[in-house]
Amino acid sequence: MNAPESDFLVIGAGLAGLYAALRAADYGRVCLLTKTSISETNSAWAQGGIAAAVDENDSPQLHREDTLRAGRGLCDERAVDVLVREGPRCIKELDHLGVAFDRTPSGYELGREGGHSRRRIVHAGGSSTGQRVVARLSELVLQNPNIQLIEHTPVIELLATDGTCIGARVAREQVTQIVLARVTILATGGAAALYQRTTNPPGATGEGIALAYLAGAELADLEFIQFHPTALAVPGARSFLISEAVRGEGAYLLNPQGERFMITYDERAELAPRDIVARAIFEEMRKSKADHVFLSLRHLDPKLVRARFANIYETCLQHGLDITRDLIPVAPAAHYTIGGVRTDLWAETTVKNLFAIGEVSCTGVHGANRLASNSLLECLVFARRAVEAAVRHKFASSRVQQFEGSRTCEPVTPRTPELSWVKQLMTEHVGLVRDRAGLEYAIQELSALEAKSSGLLRDQALVARLIAQSALFRTETRGVHVRADFPNEDPTWQAHIIVQKDRPLRLEKQLQTESP
Repeated sequence: MNAPESDFLVIGAGLAGLYAALRAADYGRVCLLTKTSISETNSAWAQGGIAAAVDENDSPQLHREDTLRAGRGLCDERAVDVLVREGPRCIKELDHLGVAFDRTPSGYELGREGGHSRRRIVHAGGSSTGQRVVARLSELVLQNPNIQLIEHTPVIELLATDGTCIGARVAREQVTQIVLARVTILATGGAAALYQRTTNPPGATGEGIALAYLAGAELADLEFIQFHPTALAVPGARSFLISEAVRGEGAYLLNPQGERFMITYDERAELAPRDIVARAIFEEMRKSKADHVFLSLRHLDPKLVRARFANIYETCLQHGLDITRDLIPVAPAAHYTIGGVRTDLWAETTVKNLFAIGEVSCTGVHGANRLASNSLLECLVFARRAVEAAVRHKFASSRVQQFEGSRTCEPVTPRTPELSWVKQLMTEHVGLVRDRAGLEYAIQELSALEAKSSGLLRDQALVARLIAQSALFRTETRGVHVRADFPNEDPTWQAHIIVQKDRPLRLEKQLQTESP
């Protein structure tokens, strides 16, 4: 592999990374790295769509209010303002790039999901939005002469000197090489695949969070792991996500006795935010001693169901379920990493020239519970901002002489038994409901595994431990963080837990330190 010094190094080829690479290519040479192939990203699995106030009956202010309400007092309002104000512009840019959003004669065909007071979910191909958007942007990346795409190449270290990132050390065919860049943009996704039941692809195990932490960057809000309420619960099947848009179109949740139950938990019933719905399902499963509840679409128009949710219909059919007639067994599954690498309003981390965008980042827009379909919007808005900030600043050139060149390295793929142990610990003790004893046990076991491991397994154990330590530190229940031993929300905990290498965990009231 020959990767000369680039103006931009983008690590990760999901929506955030692809969009950042395309934006950056207008200003210089881009090296786009992905540890898998360009087609194997978490963004491609996103079903619901992109939330944006593009309808005449909607507004950024209403989108802002819904986002803050879902975030349970922990959203950074300045970051939310940026998100909702700049979101519609990003949708128009995707339109301009050739993304074929679903439309009606009067404009975008808009869906509605839990926590939203309006129909504002822009989608493509029904419930195949992520796949359609990523496919189109991938085409454009492959056609762009300013972008060098390097696949199947994991990053094993971010290179930082004097608090400034100058590139990364990567592994390819068991040899490490250095990729230098004036600007490094981390877009590696989240860590929900550290759990046994997850809606994420296997590679979403948080290595980008570990890379930034080891380079000295601050992390924030790691305790907030969002569990999607309705993942398919069929023996032998992966935890395929049944989009929240299904409930947005009127689907009901039923307990094992066949009774609707959400109205007893929240006046918004099935359209309550995800943390409330996931917890309600957990409680119904506990009371019934069952491992799932049911989602019913039987009262909806079969033609609408098959057209709007074609991929869900086809996937369930493969498991013998016709969702227009049969109840769908569902249960919560680890879905989204709300916390991550702390950034400012321009996506820059606390390490100079290192930016973080998408699920690996913590911009503050999600608070303690992400509002449905705000994630892809965050990818777009802050990818654009990262490139704008990098171009606006005149960064110093990288210095290669401070780091040795190629050398052999160990295989970067962790052994299956150890990773399975991490997933078991996270599922049993750092899951949807936690308590002190379980968290302390998980921290002990993960610390031991981290100490005796290296490479990717060490990074996975590290991220899992940091999540568990943050969850132990927060002695309240807020949003997606549920403590059985501290069941109430505590106003004294309306603050963010900050994690940094070689420093104790600390609380800060605000994530952002600058105005938009």
